[in-house]
Amino acid sequence: MLPSSVAFGAEQGGDAWWALYTRHQHEKVVAEMLSAKGFEVFLPQYDSIRRWKDRHKVLAMPLFPCYVFVRGRATRRLQVVTTPGIHTILTKGEEIAVIPDAEIDAIRRAVDGSFRVEPHPFLKCGEWVRVTRGSLEGVEGVLIRKKNLYRLVLSVEMLAQSVGVEVNAGDVEPVAGQNAEAMIEAGAGAMQES
Repeated sequence: MLPSSVAFGAEQGGDAWWALYTRHQHEKVVAEMLSAKGFEVFLPQYDSIRRWKDRHKVLAMPLFPCYVFVRGRATRRLQVVTTPGIHTILTKGEEIAVIPDAEIDAIRRAVDGSFRVEPHPFLKCGEWVRVTRGSLEGVEGVLIRKKNLYRLVLSVEMLAQSVGVEVNAGDVEPVAGQNAEAMIEAGAGAMQES
């Protein structure tokens, strides 16, 4: 069984995280090829049980289907786009869209922890909370309730995708003076200004 989070490569420096849009089911191959080129690659995964009539199998599936995160400099853009299996680098106008380190760190901590993580529909409303203890301490997201369980929804705004991680409701606190709608409106305003 593969680990839930796969990080490849070790390029260091003040490089930014980018999101790459890949061909369907090519995330792992793209991650391996970019790692071989010397890029730091992050491919978050989760375990999914597939059931057939005669058996069950646990598969490592990408948390963000068709997306791979890579850390690099704009000068290495050509090395990325010439990699087989990549459709495009996400951009804002003419510039490469940068994924904030805090969003990558939150996803990495969630998949590396002992939590059950799975893809979740992207949310635009709910209560914005901060985890107060455990390995996710300090991580912020939207708290939702699914059946009798509470989940912290972590979002990557640039992809308009989210993941949900189970948390104990007693381990979170509301972020004072903020709610999810206000955070999203502020992010949308910032995007329109740029």
